[in-house]
Amino acid sequence: MNQYLVVGIVFLVVIALLATNKKLVETLKNIYKIEELRKRVIYTIGLLLVFRLGSFVVIPGINPNALGEGSEFASQLEGNGLLGLLNVFSGGAFGNASILALGVMPYITASIIIQLMGMMIPYFQKMQKEGESGRRKMNQWTRFLTIGVLLLQGPAYMANLYHQVPSAFVYGNSFGFIAYATTILIAGTMFIMWLGEKITDKGIGNGISLIIMIGIVARLPHALLAEVNARFQTATGSAIMLILELILLFLVFMATIALVQAVRKVPVQYAKRIVGNKQYGGVRQYIPLKMNAANVMPIIFAQALMFIPALFSGTAFAAAFSSMTGFWYNFTLAVLVIAFTYFYTAIIINPQMMADDMKRNGGFIPGVKPGKQTVNYIDTIMTRITLPGSIFLAIVAILPALAMKFLGIQQAFAYFYGGTSLLIMVGVVLDTLKQIESYLLMRHYDGLMKTGRIQGRH
Repeated sequence: MNQYLVVGIVFLVVIALLATNKKLVETLKNIYKIEELRKRVIYTIGLLLVFRLGSFVVIPGINPNALGEGSEFASQLEGNGLLGLLNVFSGGAFGNASILALGVMPYITASIIIQLMGMMIPYFQKMQKEGESGRRKMNQWTRFLTIGVLLLQGPAYMANLYHQVPSAFVYGNSFGFIAYATTILIAGTMFIMWLGEKITDKGIGNGISLIIMIGIVARLPHALLAEVNARFQTATGSAIMLILELILLFLVFMATIALVQAVRKVPVQYAKRIVGNKQYGGVRQYIPLKMNAANVMPIIFAQALMFIPALFSGTAFAAAFSSMTGFWYNFTLAVLVIAFTYFYTAIIINPQMMADDMKRNGGFIPGVKPGKQTVNYIDTIMTRITLPGSIFLAIVAILPALAMKFLGIQQAFAYFYGGTSLLIMVGVVLDTLKQIESYLLMRHYDGLMKTGRIQGRH
């Protein structure tokens, strides 16, 4: 059976299943009926299309034929874990030497640095407490730092490109051309940031997150086709094995959704207060403590550290961590993910602040005294639920390597079995669906599920 026919059959089956879902069709009709929601969805799709078109616009002065599929550069991207991951995140723009080649990764790097500075530097700590004005100042600092990161990454990207494919440089590797190309790359990333802000303001969902997700999803058809080709070109490959891979991918997605949505609800009772003729408080609410409060950040931090051994090339230390499917690489990655999960959770979840807020508003956890005991109670719960969450996150981080080593899955397709790609896709899709659902429920329509609410939403 022709491999292209197999891919076509898979997509037709998915489309047929969606089309026969009456609930989904009715929901799409309801989305179209709400004018504001319809405009936001169309606006978002339009800007995402602009981003995808920009991914194919090559930097002037670079010969795209030298970078095409089958070229030495393309094969190096497939074989290099870091470059391959960056290419997946940018939707192929990195490998195309596009004007958007660096994507939003410099912005994410700058955001992480500013976030860490907010924990250590009093000036940034003060800004975090200033509300909306402080947030605007932090965003401005993030933009300035993004340009600084780009001034380092732009020339590094061009130097690496010239080292691997010198024939692609039509005008040579002069200082003037590098400065000119770096300026274009800076403008490209700033343009992506502008698109993301516009999507957030006038579209639906978080703009930057959606752009990252679209870049990842855009590589799925190419990765699936490469996997199909590999299966039909080997003696052991077969359509049955491909189907089993897709079933396994579906199960991994379901398990990841359960991880992202899992929460422990801590009951909070508020004391009754009589003000005039009205009664305030006296109700029981819940504090939702997420099992995976750190989200994708531990994997990003851990993967960043895992590229440090490459700096010591030629040594036994670097050789032990050179293979993404090697034992020491994945063992160290899993340990780092678990450690960073606890570290990042401790940063973003402050039991002392939560206890103070409850005490200030007349709230208390039933059976627990306000103050230090409440702090210890919340801290104990977070420690207990973070352990299984961190272990599951570590498994998600090494799943691509396990898929390559034990199932023989191609690297490009294996990225969708775990790691940052999987968590970003799941998290962004759920967040966007929740926003769409809120519009539907405000207009008295049913939500996106039969129950009227997204499963696991609290």
